[in-house]
Amino acid sequence: MKLLLLLALVGLAQGFQSRVPLRRMKSLRQRLQEQGLLESYLKQHPYNLASKYFPGIAMEPLENYMDDEYFGTISIGTPPQEFTVVFDTGSSNLWVPSVYCSSPACRNHHRFNPAESSTFLSTNDTLFIAYGTGSMTGVLGYDTVNVDGISVRNQIFGLSETEPGDFFYYTPFDGILGLAFPSIASSGATPVFDNMMLENLVDRDLFSVYLSRNSQSGSFVLFGAIDPYYTTRGISWIPLSAETYWQISMESVSFNGIPVACSSGCQAIVDTGTSLLAVPIRAFRTLVSLLGANSSGEISCEATSNLPSLIFRIHGQEFPVPPRAYVLRSDGYCSLGLQGMDVPTEEGELWILGDVFIREYYIIFNRANNRVGLSRL
Repeated sequence: MKLLLLLALVGLAQGFQSRVPLRRMKSLRQRLQEQGLLESYLKQHPYNLASKYFPGIAMEPLENYMDDEYFGTISIGTPPQEFTVVFDTGSSNLWVPSVYCSSPACRNHHRFNPAESSTFLSTNDTLFIAYGTGSMTGVLGYDTVNVDGISVRNQIFGLSETEPGDFFYYTPFDGILGLAFPSIASSGATPVFDNMMLENLVDRDLFSVYLSRNSQSGSFVLFGAIDPYYTTRGISWIPLSAETYWQISMESVSFNGIPVACSSGCQAIVDTGTSLLAVPIRAFRTLVSLLGANSSGEISCEATSNLPSLIFRIHGQEFPVPPRAYVLRSDGYCSLGLQGMDVPTEEGELWILGDVFIREYYIIFNRANNRVGLSRL
């Protein structure tokens, strides 16, 4: 799902660098299970991840898409109003709920009140964004946005007026802060990180992400710097194939030395806002069969100890993802951290490398050279 990478912001600014600690929270799936709402929710809200990247494209929904969430806090306005947001490399807009919104999803989250900010500037421009799990409509405005000590003045952002459906109602975050390229920003809004670069608020035109495993603390996003502690194994630099999402070319996916998918090459998007590995439908069916799972990805927990690593060959190098990373365990049940998606591109099939992949690597998103750096953890 486009389940959303959620970050917690705690102040630690250092020069023109800002390290934002991330806090991992109980998953949406777990919260719905505890309330006895999961089964009915999944029936009423079939997940369409493809709508985030290519609106109108259909996909095959799966049930296990709500397992990992990270979130954090920014502030908007003067005096500051705080919001928890997703730091999402798969979208480019910043938006939060507003007092103009009466949807149930807005009523149980923090809402921005323009009347309480002396630096807010209104516009008549509207905003619509569709994600894999929901959508929003709203209006655009300008105000000061503070990200862990980095203060971006006159930042354009969305104030939601509607958030249809139940998905955003159940999430622990308020809004989304997109970290992809301006070319995919709705209504031509300049992304937050672009303004950080334009205003020389960061030392380097890059940011980096570390996601912890197994509910451990220590996750972060670091604006303007690379932490050498996480790059002791070196950095593999991969050029972007498109300056839209953080999109790269991938040569193959294999295990046990045998290519099993993407054998003719494919495209992949490194997306902090997607929890799982989103896989083309044909490849998904092949993988679940070869790995011994059922058609929805459920697998015997006892069988996981004998599973092979998935090997992603990218830019001539191999990047393994072991079974402890792609098998998800919850309440005694196991499932593959894969989901089916069928999004054709001009370059071939498309994969989404979400948190299941990202947790294995320290990821550097470099705007200066339009490339992604991977350092194995």
